[in-house]
Amino acid sequence: MSVPAFAVVGHPNKGKSSIVSTLASDDSVSIGAEPGTTTRCRRFPMTVDGKELYALVDTPGFQRARRALDWMRRHETTADRHVEVVRRFVEAHRGEDVFAEECELLEPIIDGAGILYVVDGSVPFGEEYEPEMEILRWTGQPSMALINPIGTADYIEPWKAALGQYFKVVRVFDAVMAEFDKRIELLRAFGQLREQWRQPLERAVEALQHDRERQRRLAARAIAGGLGSMMALHVEEKLTAGDRLDTVRTEIETRLQDGLRSLERACRDEVETVYSHRRIERREAALTLLDEDLFAEKTWLVFGLRRSELMATGAMGGAATGAVVDAQLGGMSFLLGAALGAGIGAALGWWTADRLVKVRVLDVPLGGKKLVAGPTRNRSFPHVVFNRARYHHFLVARRNHSLRGELALTEPPAQVLPPLAKHHRSELERRIERLRKDPEGADTREDLVDTVTAIFTADEREAP
Repeated sequence: MSVPAFAVVGHPNKGKSSIVSTLASDDSVSIGAEPGTTTRCRRFPMTVDGKELYALVDTPGFQRARRALDWMRRHETTADRHVEVVRRFVEAHRGEDVFAEECELLEPIIDGAGILYVVDGSVPFGEEYEPEMEILRWTGQPSMALINPIGTADYIEPWKAALGQYFKVVRVFDAVMAEFDKRIELLRAFGQLREQWRQPLERAVEALQHDRERQRRLAARAIAGGLGSMMALHVEEKLTAGDRLDTVRTEIETRLQDGLRSLERACRDEVETVYSHRRIERREAALTLLDEDLFAEKTWLVFGLRRSELMATGAMGGAATGAVVDAQLGGMSFLLGAALGAGIGAALGWWTADRLVKVRVLDVPLGGKKLVAGPTRNRSFPHVVFNRARYHHFLVARRNHSLRGELALTEPPAQVLPPLAKHHRSELERRIERLRKDPEGADTREDLVDTVTAIFTADEREAP
């Protein structure tokens, strides 16, 4: 084969497709609990600048390995003919129903693909696995065994002992939980299976690392752009004879809030697209923290400052009180208390979720009046929005494509996100302040992109 290819093989429902989905960053790979989810081989090439560097092949699971091995043994002459016998088996039974899966999965291997044999480390080893491992050994191809712990039970050590008798390399790899650096490590290990595979796989690793940097910056640009758009958004409505001021006011406040929510959702969608997540389920009830309404008090408590803390900070005044607030929030306020405590006074009482929108009555040229809602000048607002966006990005960037459940949060952000470095906090405050003054400025947004990218890089490096 012109480029390295790796056939992912094993028992049905032992995590083969999950391995492929994670390594290929492709959530279109079919994953299901029912046997036989994968019935035909499917190739997933990894390309850079139009050049294919390697490919993964998702294969059906063994169905009749013992019968297939019996056939091969009946046609065996000497050990040096094993590879030929496997090839004859495929040629003899290709197109037949009885060994359809075995022929399908062996086809890429006899064509030169390396073997990635996948087992579930949460179930005990049994003799039923030995025929398929023996068949794979007969192919003579470079091989690696991957122990994928699907369940909670732990039989990894017995599996290592058994697999070591058949495969050159045995590794534990959790397809659902493995982070980016673990995927890179595994890819480098593939290059050790055959000397001529090492160079293209190193190029693939470099390409993936570069692409990861690109993804972080694109996500940061999406968030900076969304935040700027939210801070610039305003809604207006011309008043006509008979209009009730309070009714129109309520209507445009609602329209502005809906517009802000829509911009936040669009930003999330863009971040998920950047990381090639096209099928993330996001439901309000499931995302108890992240999808809590942007204007709900709970959101401001978790992602910003509490109403009482804002009021207390304003009443007492001074940066010292703000610093206390920051300490109480574990730094999640991004030094917002300290930045706002000095000189603001009781005005902080206005900076709460229900006073987010200021509605003004303005004169209209040629006569009449209009109501204008926004843009928001609430100093807490962009920090709340950014904290939500950072939390969402953290989860999406770490999420493997084999994970098909809902994007759910069970812990407060301060317990999940790494703490921000002091220089990142102060820089973020400066960038947001500039954005507040110039929310649509391209240079202003790009400076914020630099800061957010640096924060995301630190998040990935320092995550527990």
